[in-house]
Amino acid sequence: MQIGGITSTTQARLNFRTSRPANPSPLNPLIRPSSSSTQTVAILDQLAQPGTTHESTKTHLSNLDKLLQKQPPPPPPITKHLPTQHNKGPKRLFEGLDLAKGIWPQMKAMEDMSPRNLHHLQRLLSMSADYSPRSNLGHRWRDYHGRNDWEGLLDPLDHNLRREVVRYGEFVQSAYHAFHSNPTTSADGLAVPRHVALTDKSYKVTKSLYATSSVGLPKWVDDLAPDLGWLTQRSSWIGYVAVCDDKREIARMGRRDIVIALRGTATCLEWVENMRDFLVRLPNNHKSNDHNNNNCKAKVECGFLSLYKTSSSLIPSLAESLVKEVTRLMELYKGETLSITVTGHSLGAALALLAANDLSTSLSNSMNINGMAEEAPPIAVYSFGGPRVGNRGFVDCLTSNGVKVLRVVNSQDMVTRVPGMFVSEMLDEKLRREVKANGLLDVLDNNMPWAYSHVGKELRVDSKMSPFLKPNADVGCCHDLEAYLHLVDGFLSSNCPFRANAKRSLVRLLHEQGSNVKKLYTSKAKALTVNLDKEQALISTCLPSPS
Repeated sequence: MQIGGITSTTQARLNFRTSRPANPSPLNPLIRPSSSSTQTVAILDQLAQPGTTHESTKTHLSNLDKLLQKQPPPPPPITKHLPTQHNKGPKRLFEGLDLAKGIWPQMKAMEDMSPRNLHHLQRLLSMSADYSPRSNLGHRWRDYHGRNDWEGLLDPLDHNLRREVVRYGEFVQSAYHAFHSNPTTSADGLAVPRHVALTDKSYKVTKSLYATSSVGLPKWVDDLAPDLGWLTQRSSWIGYVAVCDDKREIARMGRRDIVIALRGTATCLEWVENMRDFLVRLPNNHKSNDHNNNNCKAKVECGFLSLYKTSSSLIPSLAESLVKEVTRLMELYKGETLSITVTGHSLGAALALLAANDLSTSLSNSMNINGMAEEAPPIAVYSFGGPRVGNRGFVDCLTSNGVKVLRVVNSQDMVTRVPGMFVSEMLDEKLRREVKANGLLDVLDNNMPWAYSHVGKELRVDSKMSPFLKPNADVGCCHDLEAYLHLVDGFLSSNCPFRANAKRSLVRLLHEQGSNVKKLYTSKAKALTVNLDKEQALISTCLPSPS
């Protein structure tokens, strides 16, 4: 009987072998026959014998199919032992070290990175622009400036709001760079405007800002370390005021924007002020605008208020400089649509809240006194890694004055959880809503020296969700401003914390937080010959639109 034209056992074996040349088979003559291969050959022999019935053929084919589908049993596990004292040969030593679980998987992962992922990483490590035009915000700028507390824009994060948040964060980065390029404050330097290299060229700097500490270091510190220099100076450059001066950008944004950018802690005396964390009453300098007596209940951190309100013989206070400069700009651009945006990181975020509260009251009163029919410009705060600043009375004061606050918070950042020692904001709200413990909590807020409360809306990111940062990134990385901007650029929603099409360059992150970036990417960065020292100062002019 012929089956598919096969008339002999030898020809059947040959055809079966040549039909699957790429896969090793138990029927391969180059492999020693096992019991299963012997059984397969026997079945083929039976199929080739004359007189085989049709039913018998079907049975044999079925058995053959079952046989070929069987998987060979897994090989027994190989246990490797470290070499003993009497056998220390190099070969035995490396056999004992399980390198397959250590270095080799990482090297293999680097080699096996797909061309698409490698190209994406190479683009992130390059400073060459890959931008698309910014969206026109003219008809919705008030929504992006917080008119409705960013309702519906935070989760998922609106791509236009993402760009705005990162852009204001880069204003703070410019403040850091300007300070570190020349941290010393001198009488001669006060007369010369501080140069600030803004990443957004549509803005120009109009005023340098200084903060002065009300305390000094003990004399023994100067005796012990007399060469600390600018670290011990009482007054330091802390930020700037800038205004949009480009007609096309003004048209795109729908208004002329005034930006106040404030850096974080840098000097020893600023650290001392940070530690003065007991609450003091906020001075009520604007009684005519005392909404519901909120100013009488408002308390803020002593050290923050000291840096904001203290002046020196040569330098006015930060509060005085801010109000005077913003008032001047409002008069200069009278009749135009204006907005005021205050942004800061760490200490700068705390001072931003004090500045926004002060501006909201002083500007409104000034316009009422002068009989101006126009409304005061809306004020919004974008803070990064900011601590708590005041009590619940201060929160109510900011809210009643119409100040909108968006706090960008990294879940792993310890700074955002201090100061304060009683209940968190979520627990406080729950006790007020469900237990109706308003009276007791109000007593604590008004009388306890550490009854702090956060203010505004929260945009929460998490450094553990970044595919580039180590899950155990240190405290410095979790509080770093560039890490914040990296996380905001990648954040999509609470259900999908990091988007695959994030475009912010990794060059600065590698330069500033290289030890906290996963080794896979640092190794690839070296392989792609990224010159971090040369390119760290080259910053994108704007955040690219999402693809």
